Amino acid sequence: MHLAFSSMNTLNDPHPAELARALEERGFESLWYGEHSHIPCSRNTPYPPGGEMPAPYHNMMDPYLSLMTAANATSSLKLGTGIALLMERDIFSQAKTIATLDRLSGGRVIIGTGVGWNREEFENVNPHPFDKRYAVLRETVAATRALWSEHEAGFQGEYIRFDPVWANPKPLQTGGPKIFMGTMGPLGRKHAAAWADGWYPVDVAMGDVAQSVAAFREEVRAAGRNPDEVEINIQIMDTANLDKLKQYRDLGIARATIGVAMDLWDQPDAMMPMIDRYARVIPELS
Repeated sequence: MHLAFSSMNTLNDPHPAELARALEERGFESLWYGEHSHIPCSRNTPYPPGGEMPAPYHNMMDPYLSLMTAANATSSLKLGTGIALLMERDIFSQAKTIATLDRLSGGRVIIGTGVGWNREEFENVNPHPFDKRYAVLRETVAATRALWSEHEAGFQGEYIRFDPVWANPKPLQTGGPKIFMGTMGPLGRKHAAAWADGWYPVDVAMGDVAQSVAAFREEVRAAGRNPDEVEINIQIMDTANLDKLKQYRDLGIARATIGVAMDLWDQPDAMMPMIDRYARVIPELS
């Protein structure tokens, strides 16, 4: 099992080049950055974990520029979005941005995506109904894969439509980077099982993790796919329990992603001690 690190990617975090070098030197497999292009000042959507939305959400940098900076500072560290809001950007520009990052990084990109939780943010940039966002995301991913793989790429869905276009460069990875679906609920998990390259859940919201993983793999089979070909990247929230890593490894989970606790998001000095502590167990996870 690989060990990865995720960050809110604000100016208060370590510089992406500095963080990436530290992770690569210590044996981490990948670095994951989240995305919010903006946060509406007037918002009725409640923050999913409850309470007030943490202040770092107001200050997130662009994930792709930060990941390109991380790529330039490293040679093998993989570069993930955890998660990118693919429905909130122009599809052509976004496909080119990701393809360019994959090319310039030597094929190291992984895309984690999801439908997002902030209705007002979604509606500011997407003309489609918020309650149809899972279907919109499915088509967005399918259309993006077409742009990444077809010489003259067109797409005719219910929500995403365009006549054939030339969209270059293509990603270095054939067919484009793997796309993980970051979701917790039954509808999102069903979508992940049906069309995503991987599932990216948060462990504390899974209940019994072993049962949840087994249920997901059954859903993959029901969708006519091989569960061995659909990776699971699990986000760990209880970062004090190192034994969880071995438990997740034994479940066949491909990657565990750690990050500092929510109440430490504005404390950059908390990152390196945590990274050093977890680095010591990486050899046991291989």
